[in-house]
Amino acid sequence: MKFTETPIRGVFTIELEKRGDDRGFFARLFCEREFQQHGLNPRIVQGNNSVSRYRGTLRGIHYQLAPRAEDKTFRCVRGSLFDVVIDLRPESPTFLKHFATGLTAENRTMIHVPKGCANSFLTLENHTEIFYLASEFYSPEHERGIRYNDPKLGIKWPMEPMVISDKDRNHPDFDPAIHLK
Repeated sequence: MKFTETPIRGVFTIELEKRGDDRGFFARLFCEREFQQHGLNPRIVQGNNSVSRYRGTLRGIHYQLAPRAEDKTFRCVRGSLFDVVIDLRPESPTFLKHFATGLTAENRTMIHVPKGCANSFLTLENHTEIFYLASEFYSPEHERGIRYNDPKLGIKWPMEPMVISDKDRNHPDFDPAIHLK
């Protein structure tokens, strides 16, 4: 795997290193040792699969607070999406900044989202499917969300989201009193 740190500390894109022949290829999606070598938490307690039927489906902006904060590693396995990671760590020089990248089934690139950062994605094709690993169990009481078009975040989505759950549509704008405690 090839790990590339983004401008946000701890957020990495991860490219697969394919080893192939005329049959196809083999590549590792996860290696505890390599994650540790890059300072990433290798703990995995849950694997999740999300399918969005329609192009323009927005999911997020989601994260969990401590003590259930989680590291997540995402990979698109069908279709394509625009993934956004937002730094919510007040001590970070990139606090409230974001990093965005395209994940597709063809490029097989993954994105690692550390604790203290939130994640959201917008599907760019019908029937887009994403698989992700999480370092902590889902905890509804620790889950938080931020409105996807909060002007404080300045995210430039590649298209206007067309399908959004009521829950995601009604998340509040960022407020430290709500989102950091």
